[in-house]
Amino acid sequence: MRHRDIIAIGASAGGIEALQQLIRVFPVRFPASIFVTVHFPESGSSRLPNILSRAGQLPAVHAADGETIVPERIYVAPPDFHMLPGTQGIRLVRGPRENGNRPAVDAMFRSAAVAFGSRVIGVVLSGNLDDGTSGLAAIKRSGGTAVVQDPDDALFPSMPQSAIDHVEVDLIVPARSLGKTLIDLAAAPLRELGSSQAPDDLMEKRYSAADLDMIEHAEQHPGKVSSFGCPDCGGVLWEIQDGDFVRYRCRVGHAWTSEALLGKQTDSFDDALWTAIRALEESASLSRQIAARHQARGAATLASRFEEQAQRAEHRAAVIRDSLLEHRNAPTRSSSEPDKVEREA
Repeated sequence: MRHRDIIAIGASAGGIEALQQLIRVFPVRFPASIFVTVHFPESGSSRLPNILSRAGQLPAVHAADGETIVPERIYVAPPDFHMLPGTQGIRLVRGPRENGNRPAVDAMFRSAAVAFGSRVIGVVLSGNLDDGTSGLAAIKRSGGTAVVQDPDDALFPSMPQSAIDHVEVDLIVPARSLGKTLIDLAAAPLRELGSSQAPDDLMEKRYSAADLDMIEHAEQHPGKVSSFGCPDCGGVLWEIQDGDFVRYRCRVGHAWTSEALLGKQTDSFDDALWTAIRALEESASLSRQIAARHQARGAATLASRFEEQAQRAEHRAAVIRDSLLEHRNAPTRSSSEPDKVEREA
């Protein structure tokens, strides 16, 4: 009788605390392999294996490319690499970012789903936006089990709430009960194995692995051409309908959910407005210099014309600046609300 012996856990902001809670109860002889992806800055360093090893009884390590998968171990995705578990071991790949992240939760989930089918338990913990939703859907399509941290229990509820909204999750559990829940699921026998042959999931797993054949044969791309460009490379994005969850992927494999794409476009628009302010301020400064030179040689009419041009540029810059700052007021907090600092793991 087979068991659920692959546990894939995805987290972002606020997820370290939940990870420590659930790992604390795992026994030394836990008969499953645990894979953990937490979003880190690509240029940063991660001490997450040390943190998790201290939190529980199982050893936690940064995964190595080509490493054989064994039970009773926690594999952590290192910064700047997607961790792709498979039947031939673990692959670490500097593949295209997903929602601007590498490592990405969805890439790990999708790879586990394709390789191990119903043996997989996918877990979505605290985090912002909707990372993890499409990967958890792939796990469900392959016959796996979907577990989500209760959003009311999460420091940042967006990731678990998105999974609940778009995936038929099996269990919604607070962090303090997650470990016991996973132990029970791993112990329960599987009566039959689910299929792991979802064609679109397999294609997208190949994108995460930077498979050049997928890049060279765009006609195989899952989805339909959209009117949006990829924020990472500028290429056309394909729209992928995953139930009622809409997401995007470009020709070279960069992937975006709707929320992440909107957030990136908002950042780009913000940057463009600051660039416009800089250009207008420089234009006003240059116009004033020209006006001063005309004034010095007695050409009052020309000087007045350039002074007016400088004032128009300054007025336009002020309008844009006021619009930007209007949405950037510092958040307030009551004196009774505690400070909480999310330390880099």
